[in-house]
Amino acid sequence: MKKLSVLLIAFLLLSACSVGGSGSNKEFPTKNLELVAPASPGGGWDLTARSVQKALQDNDLVDKNIKVVNKPGGGGETGWKYLKAKDSHHLAINSSLVLTNDLLGQSDLSYKDFTPIATLATEWQSLAVPPNSKYESASELMEQLKKDPNSIKIGVGPGLGNDDHLSIVQAATEYGIDPAELDFLVYEGGGDVVTALLGGHVDAVTTSLSEVKDQHLAGKLKILAVSSEKRLEDLDDVPTWTEEGVDMVFPHWRGIMGPPDMTEEEIAYWDKKLSEMVKTEDWKKLLDNNNWEGFYKDSEETKKFLEEQHSLYKKLVTESGLVK
Repeated sequence: MKKLSVLLIAFLLLSACSVGGSGSNKEFPTKNLELVAPASPGGGWDLTARSVQKALQDNDLVDKNIKVVNKPGGGGETGWKYLKAKDSHHLAINSSLVLTNDLLGQSDLSYKDFTPIATLATEWQSLAVPPNSKYESASELMEQLKKDPNSIKIGVGPGLGNDDHLSIVQAATEYGIDPAELDFLVYEGGGDVVTALLGGHVDAVTTSLSEVKDQHLAGKLKILAVSSEKRLEDLDDVPTWTEEGVDMVFPHWRGIMGPPDMTEEEIAYWDKKLSEMVKTEDWKKLLDNNNWEGFYKDSEETKKFLEEQHSLYKKLVTESGLVK
């Protein structure tokens, strides 16, 4: 009888462990999920986070609730610091600022402090001028800059060192122009940059395509070049930088990263879910509505992409004269 009791106790203990007493065999995720937008509501990061949330939930791709949390401040710094201290049920939207903040000495955080999860979408960069500008092509404008880099006032926002600025830095370098000699006027954001162009305060602007597309189609300004690999379907009158003699493709990408030390199983979960998400009609509609282009890369591809982008941005911030 005593032997039987010992066996019964052992069986009950083993059963308790197998049910999840240690939690080791529970499938990820085990609780609700959080998606961090490291900015205030309404911006690109917030829009990306809410688009991902909607596409995942509306298509029943995850069985846990997903909450979007805004953590603005420091060009992403506040949100990314918050993420770093969290577990794998938390992810955050990122962009090239996770690279340039570090390269410009504005942050102690590096892209290597996080787990790459995915690259989701891109917007393209553009160079635009007033409709009555004497520069009818990007190559004409670049030729003038080559003769006198300080002769054209270029609007950019919200600061030097972002994609808007570094895209023209790369274009200038490729064209044989010293980008550190260019005359930039810095504004608070893309809307202010376009207002400055329409008001005649600058001669040209470098900005995300979404900031100038509608005005170009309405004839209020003229886009001289886009940074895409080929001409865009709804802007077939606008040449690429490559067509204008500048060997450059420059994506303004947005992606997702997780906290450090995520397991292979957790990464694989998101690879599966996000690869399914980007194939849905909801996601394709969101891309179209936001003037984005699909740019999906899984976790392994994103890791390699970030390494490549880091090398490029390190070169560009040096050439821009922002760091020595």
